[in-house]
Amino acid sequence: MDSDGTRDVRGTHANPVPRPAAPRENAVPPMPAVPPGAPPRPDGSAYLAWLRAPRPEAAPGVWRLGHRPRPQQEPERIPARQLLSGALIAFLVGWLVWSLLWNGYLGGWWVLPLELFTPDSWRQGNDRVGNALLWYSYYTLIALAIMFVVGRLGRWGEVWRRYGPPAWHPATPAAPPPPAPEQDPAEWPQLRRAGAHEAAERLAAEARAGLMRDVDHARISRAWHGVRTGSHSLASFTGAVLQDGSAACPHPSGERDLPARHARHDLLTGQVRLGTTADDARNPYHYRGAGLALGPELLGTSLLAVGPAGSGKTGAVIRPLAESLCLHALTGKAAVVAVGAAGAGLGPAESYDVVVRVGHPDSVYDLDLYGGTTDPDEAAAILAEALVGDLADPHAGGDSRRSTTVLAQLLGPFRAVHDRFPSVPELRQLLDGTPGPLAALRKALTDTGQEALLRELDARERQMAHPGDVGALLADRIALLDRPAFAGFFDTSGQSRPFSLKALDHPVRVRIDLPQRGHADASRILARLVLAQFTAGVTVREDRSLFACLLLDDASGVVTPEAVRGIQRLRSANAGVVLTLRTLDDAPRPLRGPLLGATGCRMALAGLTPWDGQDFAEVWGKEWTETRDVTDRQIIAETPAGKAVHMLRRVITGQAPTARAVTVRQVERERWSASELAHAVPPGHAVLSLTTVQGEHAPPLLVDLRG
Repeated sequence: MDSDGTRDVRGTHANPVPRPAAPRENAVPPMPAVPPGAPPRPDGSAYLAWLRAPRPEAAPGVWRLGHRPRPQQEPERIPARQLLSGALIAFLVGWLVWSLLWNGYLGGWWVLPLELFTPDSWRQGNDRVGNALLWYSYYTLIALAIMFVVGRLGRWGEVWRRYGPPAWHPATPAAPPPPAPEQDPAEWPQLRRAGAHEAAERLAAEARAGLMRDVDHARISRAWHGVRTGSHSLASFTGAVLQDGSAACPHPSGERDLPARHARHDLLTGQVRLGTTADDARNPYHYRGAGLALGPELLGTSLLAVGPAGSGKTGAVIRPLAESLCLHALTGKAAVVAVGAAGAGLGPAESYDVVVRVGHPDSVYDLDLYGGTTDPDEAAAILAEALVGDLADPHAGGDSRRSTTVLAQLLGPFRAVHDRFPSVPELRQLLDGTPGPLAALRKALTDTGQEALLRELDARERQMAHPGDVGALLADRIALLDRPAFAGFFDTSGQSRPFSLKALDHPVRVRIDLPQRGHADASRILARLVLAQFTAGVTVREDRSLFACLLLDDASGVVTPEAVRGIQRLRSANAGVVLTLRTLDDAPRPLRGPLLGATGCRMALAGLTPWDGQDFAEVWGKEWTETRDVTDRQIIAETPAGKAVHMLRRVITGQAPTARAVTVRQVERERWSASELAHAVPPGHAVLSLTTVQGEHAPPLLVDLRG
């Protein structure tokens, strides 16, 4: 104790807590984690939660991210009135049985098990408390047995789940436990198994720090797939990851995401969510309430969407699909070409690598009229399809071979002389048979001694003299492109930057704006030209690992016999097209069935006409369903007492006494009738059937495109 009465505790602790030292005047403060004024680094928890979210296997078209599978068949749901009345009746029956047992109306047999399996001393001893405990325990056991039996009969468990506390506070699904390190996708176990531990550590650290996004993960996974297939070396991949981290293996544009997203995407499964499958009795039970999504495995069979203006073809179908395919292109998995009218809403120009604005003076890129080919016969076939493909006979055997021959007779000699194909004005003059250009072409061929091409030119001049020559029709059609608005386009002299669909073996994003206003016929020619070049180009690619897709908004006048045959060949080429029509009347009548048969995914939007609905109903076919026929038969009373009862019942209910007969039978009916498609599809909804490239089918589903 000190002199003042206090206790000295300085020596009571072996390791006393040191006092903080006074700050020095010249001490340097620690370096901040981020520059002054800069926002804090993002947290990677959202990305990690997305990456680790469950994605169970599901039926075609189901949004797999966070999906909770449902049974294939709908469980039987008892009506509320029947359920509650049955539960009450079961309770009353149980009460009655217990009352009869307790009051001895059913005899004493029910206490026989207690008397047989317990000693007499337990039941007849002087211990009143023990005797009471024994007997009342047995009574409780019997009562519980009665309650169990009547509870099963009265479905008390269903009443509890439907109207009890579980229904008041629905249980939220528990979060899945964190995966093991060797199974955690954020730790890149596939890289670790291959020996690239340093690269995996770099990527995992950036994921935890919030520096990686879904596009980066999909892009690096694609690059790693190239390493596994032998396209790239492990050393180059590891070096790129160690140098650039999550920015490694970039897209040629250098972009790592789109400027904005308007739809929900899951790049792990490749899906884009379009809506929600309606909770409707016409939908299979395991689809009801599930998200509806499309991916390359479905678009590889092509998609046809039909609906009137304002039904959501562009905003709810084309725009999300274009956005999804642009994201896939940034990951190196796809090439996309979106074609529509200027201002159609296909996404901002910043989302694309190439934007071709046909007829716009500020367009940076031009459109190659001949698809980048150097073969005159191939160029003639593509150009003939674009110019007069809609005039070919849609019946079996109809084609545009005459038009192809006429164009080949001119394109071959012209290229042999000028080492290029003719421009639009030059081709128009040759088709018109203008003497000057033909004479100059003949002289150049004669000077170079190309006799075979001279015979082609001679044949063309002979055909010009015959009535009904196809050249005049081709000249009229090419004149639609020889307008002042297109003077700077379709240049073949090499002075412009033409885009060719031969570039679809690279992950390129292309948007082509067609001049709809004032040039509707020219726009249809250009749309047929792009479709013909697409189907011709993607089917001859050497590397088909890249998914190629053409989105054609408003395919009016584009459906031709050759186009239908080209769409049928796309599935084996890892490519597909998405076509939209206001009505099937925009396609020739003989081609409507082949068009619906060539596309694996078919969508009928709200507002469809009954005659369009008839074509969809035929292609979707019929199914066996169970129907119930209910017949009410009036009961005739024969006795005076029965007549009096019937009269009293008629006075009370206002109806005659009847007996109900129910007949159940199996009938074959259309999945969706033409009348239902025309009048039973709510606004903002669509009926969609799906087919994967592996051949799996999904029946026609009623989908809410606004969900």
